[in-house]
Amino acid sequence: SSPKMAATLVVPSDITITEEKMKIGKRKVTLFENVGLLCMLPMLHIHQSKMDKYDMRAVLSKKYDADDTSNAADICRRRQESVRKSVLATPFMWGTAWTMTGFAWWSFRRYNYQSRLVALPFIFYGGTFVGRAVGDIVTGRNAEFARDRFLGALPAKAYYTSDDLFNPRDLWGKLGLKMVLAGILASIDG
Repeated sequence: SSPKMAATLVVPSDITITEEKMKIGKRKVTLFENVGLLCMLPMLHIHQSKMDKYDMRAVLSKKYDADDTSNAADICRRRQESVRKSVLATPFMWGTAWTMTGFAWWSFRRYNYQSRLVALPFIFYGGTFVGRAVGDIVTGRNAEFARDRFLGALPAKAYYTSDDLFNPRDLWGKLGLKMVLAGILASIDG
């Protein structure tokens, strides 16, 4: 039996390591990507299962060789494009929610403030869903393949436990991303 660790260790995930290996320089994050990143709320990482805005900025700021035709470079470019579309769609979500809330406020202008205050939170919440759909359509995110969206949603960090640290046969960790990436590579080739 391996000794137990006192705390968990956060390490880069497999896809993050692949991105670091494949990058050739820094890419400038555009103005609209910066606005999209500013529109993202802070995230509390309990399981390291999602990317926060800092991880997304790290993905967007990597530059890859356009002439590289390897599968790893293709995966990195597809992931970056998926993250870019996700970031660009975020301001549409908030803009639509606030616009719908403003229209509801204006529509209720002849009513007392209590009736406005009852309706507005529901309108705002519904507006976030409508805004996500609008943002996905405007950025073309609704037309991307499911595997590209999956690549864009892979976490940038993972927890290592004591079993992962002391098992030399399992260098890829508990997530098994090596198998997932191999399946994606096989579907791209086939």
